[in-house]
Amino acid sequence: MTTASDTDTAAVEGRITDADIERARAQIGIAVYQRDEPWNRLPNADAITHFAFGCGDDNPLFYDHSYGEHTRWHGQIAPPTFPIATGIDQTPKFTDPERKKLFRGLFRGTGKYYSGVKWTWYQPIYAGRPVLMENFTLDVVVQESAFSGGRSVKETFRYLYVDVDGNPIATRDESYINAERQGSKKSGKYSDIERKHWTEEEFAEVEAAYEAEVRRGANPQWWEDVSVGDELPSVMKGPMTVVDIISMHMGWGWGGYGVGPLKFAHQLRKRMPAFYIPDEFGVPDVVQRMHWDVARAHAIGIPAPYDYGQMRAAWVSHLLTNWIGDDGWLAEMDLQMRGFNYHGDIHRCTGKVTAKGDDPDDAVSLEVFATSQRDEATTRGTAKVLLPSKKSGAVVLPVPDQDLRRRGAQVASRMGGKVGQELRKIHGE
Repeated sequence: MTTASDTDTAAVEGRITDADIERARAQIGIAVYQRDEPWNRLPNADAITHFAFGCGDDNPLFYDHSYGEHTRWHGQIAPPTFPIATGIDQTPKFTDPERKKLFRGLFRGTGKYYSGVKWTWYQPIYAGRPVLMENFTLDVVVQESAFSGGRSVKETFRYLYVDVDGNPIATRDESYINAERQGSKKSGKYSDIERKHWTEEEFAEVEAAYEAEVRRGANPQWWEDVSVGDELPSVMKGPMTVVDIISMHMGWGWGGYGVGPLKFAHQLRKRMPAFYIPDEFGVPDVVQRMHWDVARAHAIGIPAPYDYGQMRAAWVSHLLTNWIGDDGWLAEMDLQMRGFNYHGDIHRCTGKVTAKGDDPDDAVSLEVFATSQRDEATTRGTAKVLLPSKKSGAVVLPVPDQDLRRRGAQVASRMGGKVGQELRKIHGE
């Protein structure tokens, strides 16, 4: 039997308990209310532009308010991973004490690391059109952690995004590893890694790679012109700096953590005291600061601050949307994060066509990578894209299966009043 004292001790030591694993599995499939409001309650042109800016993507289809008017989309559309910055959640709050207890305080004190994501996309997001969402646990897997040297739990969460009619826009199946923090310090797996110091000659090569970026844009990537083995023109990202982290937050927000400045920080400290750990000067600061704070990264056994997984997902989607052009459609992207992307690192995003069906309506399959200056492919995965055909014409967008459409209808049918407020704003009421 696990006592309250055992639970408190495990949280302090950052250990994973059997009781937490059991509760995590009991949460599978249950939509849970997101306490924090989306960064963009209503997608607008500036919000979409700011997100593209934060990802370092100057594709005018996403970045320019007017460019899209002359494409098949008839207006500016959002970058593929923009849903992380929006989505009104009307899931009812739990009122049953047992249900509230089930969702309280899982894996306290452990490290939580982004390990991968699978996106599927069904329709674009436009400025002025509300997006609804729900979130639930999709899967829970217990494993030994190569990173921490202790036990770990992989949780996969599904985020379903739909329009006001309940038609699915996208799904995001995002996986995190909960790792025992004590193990990460003891394992020393990353103790030999040092931050990169760039010479002028090396940095000139980085600048040249940015200059060489190719974007098809209005020049269609015809299905008939693609062959297995074709390589995608690479996209350069980095060397990463704190400004890159800040810029991502400018477009994305705080990713549902509820982080904020000054009085907002005071309010979050009252609500989530365990989310704050004192720095070397005694100031409680967010545990999330390992993305920009050298001392915090060192304290958990990591040689330098590092990026967010959401950044690399956006970077790889940049590679793919550059290649498919304005008339193509990115239908699926499944990525695994195999290592950290530290401040000072570059990531060169690359890809190759691996399969092509006999029909233009079939998706073209690719493998994709993001590789650092250490020749380490810290991100790898697969993607499926739809391309226009010289013979059959424009891309037909994917149709979600019946189960997903039914769940989307349930999301849209929830009566929270928030969507109506946004619609009234649109109509000037």
